[in-house]
Amino acid sequence: MNKQVFFQDWGRVDYQKAWDRQEHIFAQIVQQKTDNRLNNTTNATDNYLIFVEHPHVYTLGKSGKPENLLLDEQGLLDKQASYYKINRGGDITYHGPGQLVGYPILDLDNFFTDIHLYMRTIEEAVIRTLADYGLDAGRYPGYTGVWLDPDNERARKICAIGVRASRWVTMHGFAFNVNTDLNYFNNIVPCGIDDKAVASLQGELGKEIDLKEVKERLRKHFADLFGMELIHV
Repeated sequence: MNKQVFFQDWGRVDYQKAWDRQEHIFAQIVQQKTDNRLNNTTNATDNYLIFVEHPHVYTLGKSGKPENLLLDEQGLLDKQASYYKINRGGDITYHGPGQLVGYPILDLDNFFTDIHLYMRTIEEAVIRTLADYGLDAGRYPGYTGVWLDPDNERARKICAIGVRASRWVTMHGFAFNVNTDLNYFNNIVPCGIDDKAVASLQGELGKEIDLKEVKERLRKHFADLFGMELIHV
């Protein structure tokens, strides 16, 4: 098993461009696996962990409901936001400046072949990062993602997760609200949940947070939980 993971920080990138780059890496890894099977070889497959920010954009998962976007075309223009229907699981969510988006493109044959465990491990990395900032986060029964006050009526979501996997290769990932403008969530029914609020690290702590520091902390927790050897490229 190859637990070496190429880490890349793409900075702020248009959603479509980032999606295309993800798809290219994803296809390369799937092809590596196909070649191994056809040639009866065991060549190591690549793994990537990518951090990125996006300009304002709404994305709808393959199981989502279009009516959960509450803006028409003019409304999207007014908000300077884009909208894409994409091939991950889950419903609708928002990405934008100040939000840390992570795209692990991993061959889970190198780690563990369990999608449920994979998603819980992503959640745990975010939960541990929030604990570094003195926040007690957890999981809300029946839903993915990371929540604050998950055991009472004040439950609010601070990190959404939506993934795609084929032949145990993953793409898409998580969106962690750090310094995110939460007003943009008012234009959707986030993740199809109409009775729960969203949160950000900035909002909880009452000050703007050093995004670089959050990235460093989260990256370390990812590496520890997955047993990764991160290689910065």
